[in-house]
Amino acid sequence: MTSISPTTTQTASASQTATQAAGAADKPAISSDFETFLKMLTAQMRNQDPLNPVASEDFAVQLATFSNVEQQVRTNQLLESLGDRMGAIGMAQLSGWVGMEARAEVPVQFDGSPVTLTLQPDTLADTAQLVVTDSRGIVVQRTDVPAQAGAVTWAGIGAGGIPLPHGRYAITLASFANGEHLSDSPVQVHGRIVEARNTDGQIALVMEGGQEVASDKVLSLRAPQE
Repeated sequence: MTSISPTTTQTASASQTATQAAGAADKPAISSDFETFLKMLTAQMRNQDPLNPVASEDFAVQLATFSNVEQQVRTNQLLESLGDRMGAIGMAQLSGWVGMEARAEVPVQFDGSPVTLTLQPDTLADTAQLVVTDSRGIVVQRTDVPAQAGAVTWAGIGAGGIPLPHGRYAITLASFANGEHLSDSPVQVHGRIVEARNTDGQIALVMEGGQEVASDKVLSLRAPQE
């Protein structure tokens, strides 16, 4: 008469569980893991030591913990899907911005043509000055401008009436009161949008000079000024 020991039974059950888990590999990860967990839990209950059984509360805790993890994973997947959809909607809406003229705080791409700047000096200022810095961080020009908010034209003409070299310049507005320096603030640049770009979920607009600006940093839009 053939006898089967508890050890043999446990080994067979474990082998069967492993085979069934392998067969579930083609199913979605969450569903496969959850089914595997239930099978392992059932095998654990069947083959537990009768002299030292696992409390039913422990089984309930294991099941609840795995269920919570499963729900969290599904929630994360749903949020990721919604984020992708919102990004697509945002790109579709921003496609209408291409060709428009935007105003934003970006560096100036100077090609020899005058550039329109919008200034926002300190409200206490009585004088103001444009400070132009090149790509090396060197101040190449200081120009007095009215100490009032509004648009000015920067011609890019340096000392002796010689135009500055073509390139990208950072321009800030220094505000003064009674000769005392109050603050520095970036100027706002106008430029035509030539592209809307989605990089790692961040939507950026590209101006004709190559400057990139986040879509939520655009201060205003207008039809191109011919």
